[in-house]
Amino acid sequence: MSVVLAVSLLGMCALALCGFLGRTGRSADLAEWAVGRRNFGSLAMWFLQAGEVFTTFSFLGVAGVAYTGGNAATYAVVYLALAFLLLYFVQPRLWRLGKENGYLTQADYFTDRYRSPLFGKVVAVIGLIFLLPYIQLQLTGLGMVVGLATGSTASGRLSMVLASVLTAAFVLWSGIRGLKNSAYFKDVLTIGVMAVLAVVIPLHYVGGGVGEVFQRVHEAQPQMLTVHGGAQDQVWWTTSVLVSAIAGGMMATPHHWPPLMAAGGPRAIRTNNVFMPLYQVALMIPIMVGLTGVVVRADGDGDGVLLTLAQGALPDWATGLVVVAAAASAMVPAGAMCIGISTLVAQNLLPPGRESARMRVNHSVVVLAIGLALVLGILRPGLLADLQLLTVSGFIQLVPGLLAALGGRRLLTTRAALAGLAAGEAVVTWLTLAEIDVRHVNAGLVGVAVNVAVALLVQLLFPHPAPSRTGDRPPAPHRAPAPGASAPGPHGASAPHAAAATAPRNPDESPRG
Repeated sequence: MSVVLAVSLLGMCALALCGFLGRTGRSADLAEWAVGRRNFGSLAMWFLQAGEVFTTFSFLGVAGVAYTGGNAATYAVVYLALAFLLLYFVQPRLWRLGKENGYLTQADYFTDRYRSPLFGKVVAVIGLIFLLPYIQLQLTGLGMVVGLATGSTASGRLSMVLASVLTAAFVLWSGIRGLKNSAYFKDVLTIGVMAVLAVVIPLHYVGGGVGEVFQRVHEAQPQMLTVHGGAQDQVWWTTSVLVSAIAGGMMATPHHWPPLMAAGGPRAIRTNNVFMPLYQVALMIPIMVGLTGVVVRADGDGDGVLLTLAQGALPDWATGLVVVAAAASAMVPAGAMCIGISTLVAQNLLPPGRESARMRVNHSVVVLAIGLALVLGILRPGLLADLQLLTVSGFIQLVPGLLAALGGRRLLTTRAALAGLAAGEAVVTWLTLAEIDVRHVNAGLVGVAVNVAVALLVQLLFPHPAPSRTGDRPPAPHRAPAPGASAPGPHGASAPHAAAATAPRNPDESPRG
């Protein structure tokens, strides 16, 4: 076994151990497992959010886009800064609604705000469909990292299997607390590795610092320092920034909801969103590495340029640490996505029943989701950036309906919001599978335009009925019996299910919140 592979496997085991140590007691119910006691502070929220944002795509995909498209890679830095600006205003409102009504998932929000269990189920199914490629993205990237670093495809597949088993194990054992612990390990290691790469890569290959890299690129291929023509042109850059910023800033991705619901309060959320953009400075390092690859004309495809250059500049043990950081950037987000998927199924797709049965189904879905993503990652690997943007294009279709219900009075009827959502998802699916040329416009943006147009048309054709005085306000939320626990509703249902069961018969009576 090579030194790189040995360090990589040991590092993955160390991260999983941190996850196992996060458990503080037996999780008696789904709420405890998914959101803890809803008391995470600013530091915990920082690591949880950073752990989910800085993924395998940040390691490999951003460097790959810089290697092939130059300055086009800066879209990742810009959209994240814009997303955190939106989250500063949006997340506290969502947290308050979740605290009052016992939300665990994104689908709970739609069930409650639209008074429609059907809407919640549709959102849960969308989450299942579009999160699987995102988990696949993490595992594919992890296998690529190990395979490139060791020169062995078999080692890459072995690492994918091991990482999948370890991630499923610590998520099942510790839930959200294990994810928080593993995020500490991952972020400290990632920041350290990025700091080393920022110094070593330019010094080794161009004999200077970051400024020398940009000077060499300017002399050799000046167009790489601009968003130039080609597949990643100005239209691609602008629309990718818009789609990714809106999806991220409006909480369109379901795996970000359990960590938000685990927060201790709005202050922790706002503090986190003020300082989180600083973390994105680290994204400039993969961009610099990709541009260094342009200077030295590194061999291989774009997705592997960071590992190729790191391997040439570092000793084997240090390369192993880079691999561990990249692997951690796959395992922690994959764990968050497994929690997101399994909670959607147990909370929103199952009929109310015994808590023990819901926990069994929840745990089974964790294993099934990561197992299916592993199989897809081995048999159907794809370009990292394309997979990431495909997922975001699907999730952004939830934003019009989410935004329409965010205020005190809902702006769209249930029928209009569902029709718009269905139209948007249909357009995204058609454009992607049929490979329709839309002149480099992000498919998600096209889908949102159709989404909003259809929703408004349905709203005009079937206007909102005048709410009755008794139905104007939703029923009083069920209060949690203990901090962080979802209040049980009728027949053991959690608060969103109970609210839906006791809501007015007309689902289009606008709630106040």
